[in-house]
Amino acid sequence: MTHLPAILGCAGPVLLPDEAAFFRDVRPWGFILFSRNIDTAAQTLRLTEDLRDAVGYDAPILIDQEGGRVQRARPPVARDWLPPLEQVARAGDNAAASMYLRARIIAHELLSLGIDVNCIPTLDVAQEGTHPFLLNRCYGTDPRQVAAIGQAVAGGLMDGGVLPVIKHIPGHGRAQVDSHLHLPRVTEDRATLEATDFAPFQAMADLPLGMSAHVIYDAIDPRPGTISPVVIDLIRTQIGFDGLLMTDDISMEALEGTVAERSAAALAAGCDVTLHCNGDLAEMRDIAATLPPMTQEAQKRGRSALSQRATPAPVDIPGLEAKLAEMIGT
Repeated sequence: MTHLPAILGCAGPVLLPDEAAFFRDVRPWGFILFSRNIDTAAQTLRLTEDLRDAVGYDAPILIDQEGGRVQRARPPVARDWLPPLEQVARAGDNAAASMYLRARIIAHELLSLGIDVNCIPTLDVAQEGTHPFLLNRCYGTDPRQVAAIGQAVAGGLMDGGVLPVIKHIPGHGRAQVDSHLHLPRVTEDRATLEATDFAPFQAMADLPLGMSAHVIYDAIDPRPGTISPVVIDLIRTQIGFDGLLMTDDISMEALEGTVAERSAAALAAGCDVTLHCNGDLAEMRDIAATLPPMTQEAQKRGRSALSQRATPAPVDIPGLEAKLAEMIGT
């Protein structure tokens, strides 16, 4: 079974006939949902079923449900959550335990909607100059703490039947501009990057899914990480990540060229799939017309990742909520 090496979205809360026909023809590896796709729980579950029916397999369906500002599903469909950095600060010594409980509850909510991949943990190490678009999405300023909390978050998701995505590999924390609008440039030397930014990703390199960073690292390569063969090789060899590597949203303005050109450059650099988030059918058609089928290696990584989806054991959600509230004082 060959797939288009892409994760795509649709325009609204209902899968339109033209979208269904397109997905049926090109068979993307997976899908991603945003707030524009989510109205009610019943509608969201129907949409996830329709997306999978369109491609004829149990395709992964992703979401960014970090909590705080980046949270695509909100009440009444799902709970509101504190920004991660705020919860970590409130929990103190219980930061990792509290984030495990949070992730386990989030997984329970997502799986009930048919969503089985969440684009967390965010392993970017916060710095003094971290741009506000990212800062309160981080877990801390110490690489060891970030890794420990990231492990807890990943464990909570997987115990709840939802796969985690480590991001933004090899590290976005030093970015001082918003990569949705501009291309960040990091000037620190390689030794500093290895000791701080890369360290949480090395600690979690055995996880099945990862997302690249649209960041230039002057000490490594003049090209943005997502489209840099040098950076992708560093991710694979030095960091040791051998899971399926997706791009960050390829429609973000950090990268030059059309979305199709960006996608092709990312795959040529070594990414396994491109992530296109805005649901623009014309752009998705351009991507599909440009990209070759998934490589055998990418398909192998994809199969390995999806094989780790598991049916969760029953859990007492009100009990978990009570424990979490006690830890963070809410």
